[in-house]
Amino acid sequence: MYRELSKLVVYKNIDKNSILFCLADICREFYSGSYEKEALTDKIYTQIHRLLDISTRYGFNRNLWHNYLAFLLATTENPFSMCSEKVGGSDGSVKLFAKGDFKIFKSLFDYDFSEIENTLGINCFTIISEYKAIPKAEQRYNKNVSERVRKLSEDIEKAADENEIYDIVTAFYKDYGVGMFGMNKAFRIIPGNRAGELEPITNTLEVKLSDLVGYEYQKAQLVENTEAFLNGHKANNVLLYGDAGTGKSTSVKAILNEYYGQGLRIIEIYKHQFEFLPKIIAEIKNRNYRFIIYMDDLSFEENENEYKYLKAVIEGGLEIKPDNVLIYATSNRWHLVKETWSDRNDFSVTNDVRHSDTIEEKLSLFARFGVTINFTKPDQENFFTIVRELAKRNGIEMSDEKLTGEARAWEMAHGGRSGRTAQQFINHLLGTQDISHKE
Repeated sequence: MYRELSKLVVYKNIDKNSILFCLADICREFYSGSYEKEALTDKIYTQIHRLLDISTRYGFNRNLWHNYLAFLLATTENPFSMCSEKVGGSDGSVKLFAKGDFKIFKSLFDYDFSEIENTLGINCFTIISEYKAIPKAEQRYNKNVSERVRKLSEDIEKAADENEIYDIVTAFYKDYGVGMFGMNKAFRIIPGNRAGELEPITNTLEVKLSDLVGYEYQKAQLVENTEAFLNGHKANNVLLYGDAGTGKSTSVKAILNEYYGQGLRIIEIYKHQFEFLPKIIAEIKNRNYRFIIYMDDLSFEENENEYKYLKAVIEGGLEIKPDNVLIYATSNRWHLVKETWSDRNDFSVTNDVRHSDTIEEKLSLFARFGVTINFTKPDQENFFTIVRELAKRNGIEMSDEKLTGEARAWEMAHGGRSGRTAQQFINHLLGTQDISHKE
């Protein structure tokens, strides 16, 4: 194994501290004959532990060694894989190098660990090649990554040679992409990271637009703009504003789930991280995806100046925002920047000579969003309609009179009418039903 890995060309950038290279070092030590049995066994178990950890995080099953090798191919970004992401397999000299690397991966898939197991008296490699994972909730891992990697693994298992593997892997890159952006839906800046590096959000809410009861006009506006964006047409930055709990954030999350398969990705960013926006945009502008930079609950207090920086990034800076990037924001405010009475009072004592210009500057951030969608609290009848529909979807059997009566009492005690309040009421009913059944 260790000799083969030294011949990698295209995939030379695989981490030397990876499980693959650590196992290669173990094999080299084993076949050299100069090792201490217990120490080498301990090294093997360390790598098996790492393999089990990554398999649990990504929901791998059956042959964990093959799943892991497929995972490396799916996540290793290099000029070849990133080019294949855009055009698939293509002719050129790099194709020969890639096939040479795939021949090595074929030998890794077929690698026989039995001599190591028999000599050391262990069976861990046999176990991981016939692994039966414990069923777990899908929220514990990224289901899309798991399914795609396991399918890639199975396809490579069936491949006769490096030529078939080349076709399989390049088709995978073209269909699903490569690396972090290819494998995941959503991303955020690593908390506390001062370099603005991104990490995937693997546990996203699996919600669809149809799950949001009502707000058909608002959802249609959002869909229309997003589809234009995905189809390469002109599209606008979007501001979803209005009352709390009315489905603004849920709508954006649903859009991600609806269009992830068409290449949509979302990067969540907070206002204290706006300094990283140019770096993030530079990182994603040449990728074969459409990115929404998502800002939830966006607003600025009077003494906060980040809004000026955001204005320049959205529109007006020297560098043009790339065509594969839009900004979607949600806010409870129509005026994103807090306005005071002194802002409106032209006769107030102020050191600002051009006071009206200051007001215009604060209000102009709103104008940077070409599409503005208003979400308002439902009236009582619409609130009851939401409650009835949610109760029906959740199998709650209750007379309409009792349901609406309890819903009215609930919303009066829990912040008023909204989709969020309706869902909380339904959760309450479901919880009390579970308790009564147990009793």
